[in-house]
Amino acid sequence: MTENPIILADAYRGGMRQLAAGVCLITASYQGQPGGMIATAVTSVSAEPPTLLVCVNRSASLFAMIAESGRFCVNVLSADAQALVDVFSNSARRDERFQHGEWLMAANGTPLCAESLVSFECSLAKTMDWHTHAIFLGEVTAVLHPRSDAAPMVYHDRGFHQLV
Repeated sequence: MTENPIILADAYRGGMRQLAAGVCLITASYQGQPGGMIATAVTSVSAEPPTLLVCVNRSASLFAMIAESGRFCVNVLSADAQALVDVFSNSARRDERFQHGEWLMAANGTPLCAESLVSFECSLAKTMDWHTHAIFLGEVTAVLHPRSDAAPMVYHDRGFHQLV
């Protein structure tokens, strides 16, 4: 017997809240406009060649920026970056996003968060469609460690936490 799809979707969301994940700020730039979003759906794919995957909803403004520019940056956030999470998680504050924090320009032309533990510059290698989302595979072209001494931010059960 197949479970009711609505009940299954709710159960899935509840279960995924128990999967602790690092918090990343994905950034891109297209036609001179920077964009960014908070994501926990970031995963290492391989070391040879160094590749990450990022899942992005098609309705997110960042989706078109990555698809069109062919590049993005994965900034792994430290526990003290809550202000960035607040502004980049709120679409109503889109115009404020790059007014907060300290920013550098990555070699690939994407905004790089100077407050991140580590930043991965990526070149888009492949896009896979999956219902409401796209899975972007990014071949890593550079790795920078702006604040590798800081504690990481972790998302678990609808909250942001710090590892001690």
